[in-house]
Amino acid sequence: MPITRSLKCFVVTLSLACMFFHAQFALAAYPDKSLRLIVPFAPGGGTDQMARSLGAGLTKVLGQTVVIENKPGAGTVIGMDLVARSTPDGYTLVVATFAHAVNSTLQSKLPYDSEQAFAPVALIARGPNVLVVRQESPFQSVKEIVAAAKAQPGKLTYASQGNGTSAHLAGEMLQNLGKIELTHIPYRGASLALTDVVSGQVDLFIGTAAGVSPLLAGGKLRAIAVTSPNPSSAFEGVVPVAATLPGYAVESWYGVYAPAGTPALIINTLNAAIQQTVKNPDFIKKIENEGLTISVGAPSELEQYVQAENNRWKKIILENKIQVQ
Repeated sequence: MPITRSLKCFVVTLSLACMFFHAQFALAAYPDKSLRLIVPFAPGGGTDQMARSLGAGLTKVLGQTVVIENKPGAGTVIGMDLVARSTPDGYTLVVATFAHAVNSTLQSKLPYDSEQAFAPVALIARGPNVLVVRQESPFQSVKEIVAAAKAQPGKLTYASQGNGTSAHLAGEMLQNLGKIELTHIPYRGASLALTDVVSGQVDLFIGTAAGVSPLLAGGKLRAIAVTSPNPSSAFEGVVPVAATLPGYAVESWYGVYAPAGTPALIINTLNAAIQQTVKNPDFIKKIENEGLTISVGAPSELEQYVQAENNRWKKIILENKIQVQ
C-alpha cells in the first residue's frame, strides 16, 4: 500500500521529535562522564595550581571527575588549539589566561580564530603579578634594578614562561617605562623559569601571584614589587612598580572556555558549577592568599573583559613591535 503524504509527514515529524527528545535527554544528563580541563602551560606554575584547585571543586559539584591535562607550548596556542578542535559537548574545557587576550596580536597566524573558536564559560579570578628575585639577590627595589640596568645595558636577565606571555610583556613594559635594556630568557613554563631564578641563573621574574607565592612563603624568593597600580593586601609592605615607574600596570586573570558551539544549557551548567565552587571557603582562602580576587559572573562578562584586555595590550604590542612567530 503506498504511503500517503499525511503518513510521510507524520513519520518525519515523529523522527524530528525523537531526535529533539534524545538531544534534550543528553543535555539533561550532562555530565555523565569525566571532563578534561586543559592547562596550556607546564605543571607547577600558577595556572596549573589554579586549575587543580578548580578541578577538585568542580569534581565535587558536578559529580564527575575533572581530569587536568597540561598541554604547554607556543604561548598557550597548543593547548588552546586542542580545545578549539574538540567536540563542543562540554567535556573538554580550557583555563585561559592573559595570553589568550594578546595572541591574536602577537602572532601573525593562529590555527584558530580567537574570537570565534571558543565559548566563554566564566572569569575565575584576577590579580597582580609580582616582580621577584632570589632571596640572596642584592636588589631591594625597582629603583636599584633600573639603576643597575642603565649602568650595564643588557646584563640583567629576566625569565618568562614563554614568548608573548604575561611575564614577557610585563618585562617589556618595565624596559619601556624604565628606559632600560634587559635580556629576556624564555622558558617552557613558569616552574622551569622559577627554578633558574631561585638558583641564580636568571636575575628577575615577573610572575603570577599564584605561581610565586609558594616560593615566597618558603623563603626562596623575595618580592620586590607588585604590578598593580596600588599595593596588594596579599603582599603587605610590597610597593607597586608604578611607585617608581608611573603608569606601570599588569594584571593576571584566569577564565574558563569551552569550544564554540557548546550548547547554552551546558555552558550555564558549568557556569553555575564554577560559581558554587568558588564560594567554598577553602577555595576562597587559597585564592586570596595568592593575591587574587574572585571575579566570577556571567559568561558574557568574561567575553567583555578579554576584549578590553585585547584592546589595551594591542596598542602596547604594536608600539613596541613585539612579534612571536
